[in-house]
Amino acid sequence: MNAENTKQKMSLLAVNPQAKKVMKLLTNSWKFKLYLLAKLPMAFLAGLRVTHIDAQTCSVSVPYKWLNTNPFQSTYFAVLTMAAELSTGTLALCGTYQNKPSVAMLVTNLTAEFSKKAKERVVFTCSQGDEIAATIAQTLQTGAWESICVETVGVNAQQEEVARMQFEWSFRAKKNL
Repeated sequence: MNAENTKQKMSLLAVNPQAKKVMKLLTNSWKFKLYLLAKLPMAFLAGLRVTHIDAQTCSVSVPYKWLNTNPFQSTYFAVLTMAAELSTGTLALCGTYQNKPSVAMLVTNLTAEFSKKAKERVVFTCSQGDEIAATIAQTLQTGAWESICVETVGVNAQQEEVARMQFEWSFRAKKNL
């Protein structure tokens, strides 16, 4: 059963009591940089930052700088995609971090639309924490793979849409041995 069909609202904090711990880590500049360096070094080099996170919403910014650009003087699409994925994946991480039983998560599909050249900082925002939480709760109940398609929208400083991406996340609760 897909979480989109689940009528009951669910909070990431209800699914995983450790979610607040992850949110605190992600909003601490030094700890987040160390986390990126250890786990996502390309995101560290690109300069990704979590600018906002709560149980429902996550925003990730990516700067416009030489390292992130393409030959057309705009931010390389792969760098934009990395920031977009982090805005959705961070909410998923909050729901799965140190969960008992542990929950596997992975991206199984991606679609993207680029509507404007990214020539300055872009901020991607995903606001589907409740739906992600419901999907994680479903796999914890069934132990089966459960999927959800979540959307993130990237805007520039003028609030003009630069890109819109949908990521399909799949989750599965691992059985305790």
